[in-house]
Amino acid sequence: MSADISPVIASTVQWLLRSYPVTGGVLDAALAEAQARQAATVAAWLRYPTAADAAVVALVGPGGSARLDWITGADTSGSDAAEEPWRSWVDEVVASWAACLLTTPELAEEAVIALARGEHAAGMSLDFRRLTRPDDSDRRATALLRHPDLLGPVADLHRAALIRHLRGDPLDADRV
Repeated sequence: MSADISPVIASTVQWLLRSYPVTGGVLDAALAEAQARQAATVAAWLRYPTAADAAVVALVGPGGSARLDWITGADTSGSDAAEEPWRSWVDEVVASWAACLLTTPELAEEAVIALARGEHAAGMSLDFRRLTRPDDSDRRATALLRHPDLLGPVADLHRAALIRHLRGDPLDADRV
């Protein structure tokens, strides 16, 4: 079922990695991508928990990266970045929730536990340890991507809705 929202996940990962780039080599880049992908996957599965939710976002699109770019100070006007089609598939809420998960280990654990109640995880054995239990190599690779001060403005956009959603208040989580 996650294939329905794979463009949202992939584009949000791309946005996270471009906004908070890796400063190390190829191994660090791979470790950072794995962590960003796990965070975006968990966030997207929580945000779009059913096949119907995934189908709707696949049909209408998630909104794009414009506000996120503005918040992080990325100037995409008049550049090739403004023409990158993947940017239209970035989901602001998914990016915000992923930022929360990357910077708050307790929320990451709680979110992964919550996935067990959703349709996406049905019948699957999930391993999100790079997100929930990063080792020293993982942390070194994501010095910027997990920095709470740097991700704070993005994480704070929808942190309250994520917390309400994890506490079982889907009505408020839908009013993001």
